[in-house]
Amino acid sequence: MTPSISNLSAPTPAWLRLVTGTVALAALGIPTLLVVNAPSTPHRAHRVPPVVLPNRVVPKEELPPVEPIAIADLSPDDARAFNESIPFSSDPNPTARPFHLIGAADSQERAVDCLAAAEVYEAGDDALGERAVAQVVLNRVRHPAFPKTVCGVVFQGSERSTGCQFTFSCDGALARWSPTPAAWTRAREIAKMALHGTVFRPVGHATHYHTDWVVPYWSASLDKIVALHTHLFFRWAGWWGTPPAFNRGYVADEPNIPQLARLSPAHMGGASEAPGPAGDPGATGLLFDVNKAAGAIPASAVPAAVAGDQNVFLVTLPDDMVPDLYPALALRTCGDRPYCKFMAWLDSSKKPARLPPTGDQAAAMSFSYLRDEKVQYVKALWNCEQFRRPSLAQCMRRQLPPAPAATPTPAATAEPAPLDGVRRKQPAQNKAGAAAPASPASSVPSSD
Repeated sequence: MTPSISNLSAPTPAWLRLVTGTVALAALGIPTLLVVNAPSTPHRAHRVPPVVLPNRVVPKEELPPVEPIAIADLSPDDARAFNESIPFSSDPNPTARPFHLIGAADSQERAVDCLAAAEVYEAGDDALGERAVAQVVLNRVRHPAFPKTVCGVVFQGSERSTGCQFTFSCDGALARWSPTPAAWTRAREIAKMALHGTVFRPVGHATHYHTDWVVPYWSASLDKIVALHTHLFFRWAGWWGTPPAFNRGYVADEPNIPQLARLSPAHMGGASEAPGPAGDPGATGLLFDVNKAAGAIPASAVPAAVAGDQNVFLVTLPDDMVPDLYPALALRTCGDRPYCKFMAWLDSSKKPARLPPTGDQAAAMSFSYLRDEKVQYVKALWNCEQFRRPSLAQCMRRQLPPAPAATPTPAATAEPAPLDGVRRKQPAQNKAGAAAPASPASSVPSSD
């Protein structure tokens, strides 16, 4: 049966209107209540540092301070966002002048190894990053605010557990790991190029850099000039970041850095836990860990101390031991003695029974190692007339032959022949006609 038109147009019952209104009200009210009464969440700063960073341009009359690095408390993502919000400087980015290393051979070797260490520990085995780090170090050498040696710049502040300028120099990285021989060789080659005229143009006169996942407090005070991979490079704002500010000369007397003794033979003369690595005779670099090599030497190979002095060892070296292992033998022999003198010969006939050695015995000595913790001194040296070494800093001083004894010269009995053309005063005659004794003045040529 089909419903009539009149039945379809009948009014809606009241109860149905009440149900429909209630549903509509709930659909609007419940979401509103949820939003209003939602639990509060902690505010998390984003793109904003936790403190206001300084933004002061140091005037020319005031030397800019070199402050220890301090990092803002930001997550890596927030740090990247904040760093991206800082625009790059629109000012010109002039190229730095070429650097030309000078000084004694051992000082130059120390400069190369300090610069190579900064490269490989700061940038890893990455040629582009290593070149950028090297340029920043050399820029600092030329700037009045920093030390005037390469090693002085790289290890500035390393005596502190925190606050060093290059983190690897004070955070224990040098003791925790060492670069591979290939990586160390590449770092040294890049260092040599930078120290002998090669300029890395992109970083200009940058004196600071940091990775993009941290925000140092000094970053807002400097001009951001370039990004390389994950590193951002900065120069001082104002006059101190312009080429005329980089006007200081290099001091060609590189200090000895004990922390580099494991990597660099050129730095083996300073205080260290070990005398340093022994590399391939034709190259400077770490080819093995001396401490590890010392542990591999059996106890049966350790020589006995000199009778009457347990800190002195006069040793005949094994014929089959390569010279690079001599420091390891010395370490194994000296053990934990705070003072130890290790002197070794290849020719057993030249080895003395006790100290001191004669001149011939000292000249024939093949290797020596001395440790004195009281004065923080460790040094290992080879006889470079017997072994080829990569650096003169590893060589013993040659023993000079004793000066010949002076032989007395017999007094001259004959009067020397007079010089031609020189008139001399004649001795006066006494009454008897004999010549009077000559006065001292008679030996002085006459002026007439």
